[in-house]
Amino acid sequence: MKKLMIALVLFTGNILIKAQPQKISLFNGKDLSGWHADVPKMDEDPALKTPFLVRKGMLVSLGTPMGHLITDKQYKNYRLQVEYRFASTPGNCGIMLHASKPRVFSKMFPQSIEVQMMHQNAGDFYCIYEDIVVPDMETRRGPKEKWGSTEGKNRRIPNLTDNSEKPVGEWNKFIIECLGREIKVWLNDDLVNHGFDCTAEMGQIGVQAEGSEVEFRKITLVPITKLSE
Repeated sequence: MKKLMIALVLFTGNILIKAQPQKISLFNGKDLSGWHADVPKMDEDPALKTPFLVRKGMLVSLGTPMGHLITDKQYKNYRLQVEYRFASTPGNCGIMLHASKPRVFSKMFPQSIEVQMMHQNAGDFYCIYEDIVVPDMETRRGPKEKWGSTEGKNRRIPNLTDNSEKPVGEWNKFIIECLGREIKVWLNDDLVNHGFDCTAEMGQIGVQAEGSEVEFRKITLVPITKLSE
C-alpha cells in the first residue's frame, strides 16, 4: 500500500509539472538569436552600427540610430515579463505588441500597440495603426473626434498611476498580459493600464531604440488562457 501511495504521488506530480505552461526566454543572455533589427538609417548607410547589442549578459538598446528589434516569431495569448532600466540619463523607449507591417508610421514604427517606457510615462498605450479601448476613454484620451491610430490623431492613452517607476538606475519590471483582444499591464506590481477590443490579437514583439540607452536583463513569455486579477 505504501509503495502504491508513493507511486500515485509521483504520478500526480508528473502530471502537474507537465500541465504547467512552459516559459519561453525571448532573450538568451548571449546573443540576439530569434530577433532581427529594423533600423531605417542603416538602409541608407550600411556602415552604421546596429543600436542593439548584448553586453554583460544584458540586451542593450543604445537609442540611436532609431529603430526596432523585432522577434522573428509571432505570438498570441501570453504573459510577457520585461525587466529594464535606463543606463544613465532617462528618456524614451517602448515595447511593441502585436507588431506586423513595418514602418507604417513616420517611415519608422511598425503597426502595433506600444506599451510606453518613456520616463515618467511608462505604461501608456500608444496606438500605431492598431487601436484599443479603455473604460474611461474620453477622460484619458481626450475628445472622441481626435482619437485614432494614424498621423495627426490622438494615439496616446495615458496610464492609470503616478510614481510606479523605480528611480533611475534601478530595475523596473513590466508584466504584460495579452489574451484575445485584451491587454493588461503592470509596472512594478501596479496595474497601470487595461484595454480591450484591440484591433489585433497576435503578432511580433518589438523593443525600440528611441534616443535613450536602455538595458534589459530579462524578456520572458509564458502562454496563458486567462488574465490575472
